[in-house]
Amino acid sequence: MGRLILVFCLALGLLGSANAAKMDCSRTYTLALHDHGLLYSAEKDTGIDKDVADELIRRSGCKVVVSLMPRARIWQLIESGALDMSLSGITNADRDKFASFAWYFSNKYYLLVRNDAGVKNIAGFESDDKLQLGVIRSFRYSESANRMVDKLQAANRISHAGGLGPLYQTLLQGQIHAMIIEPFDFPALEEKKIREMSTILEFSDPAVPHGVIMSKKALSSNQQDQWRTLINAMRSDGTMRRIFEKYFKPDLAASLVNF
Repeated sequence: MGRLILVFCLALGLLGSANAAKMDCSRTYTLALHDHGLLYSAEKDTGIDKDVADELIRRSGCKVVVSLMPRARIWQLIESGALDMSLSGITNADRDKFASFAWYFSNKYYLLVRNDAGVKNIAGFESDDKLQLGVIRSFRYSESANRMVDKLQAANRISHAGGLGPLYQTLLQGQIHAMIIEPFDFPALEEKKIREMSTILEFSDPAVPHGVIMSKKALSSNQQDQWRTLINAMRSDGTMRRIFEKYFKPDLAASLVNF
């Protein structure tokens, strides 16, 4: 029995080496995280995206330099080819021109509205010219959420922030009346002040895929496929679900990664 276990372990080791050998590790890669709720906390140096990045690095065997940047800066560098990858990105027609993706979760978007805004639904918020919406600079959302953001932007009803924390502060201070949130932002809602003064309204759009963002200018098609293969393996062998279960209840984790 001991001999069989030894052979099995050696086989797994060889398999891991073979998988690593398939990766193009001829140079150092760059990957940027952004500070956003449970995806990544710079203060704690923890989060879903950090766990995903750590596992990608382990499985690839490649050297990857990880940094922290604002989301707007990440998209600029991905487009120019000065940054190889980032995480938890969504696509649109413009982004498809310069980036490819490896999907690993999908979620819906919600509108967090101050109770004193006096609205019962998203349409009511959109139609009230006195109300201001706060968004994170360069963020895009689901189809109807994007449509609302663009409409309010044209009407000068948008306030931009560099991250999630500042948005919550402006909401609490009454400088904005609502903000768009994701499940990763919900833990902050446990703060008594936010919970008592706000209501969550759900957009009617289907869940939106999020994934590894890969620069088409920086990475060859073959390199993109290699990183995508690693992500797909993490999904199929249950690793991705286990990462999400560190931060969410099992049923919510499953709904996010099974799409």
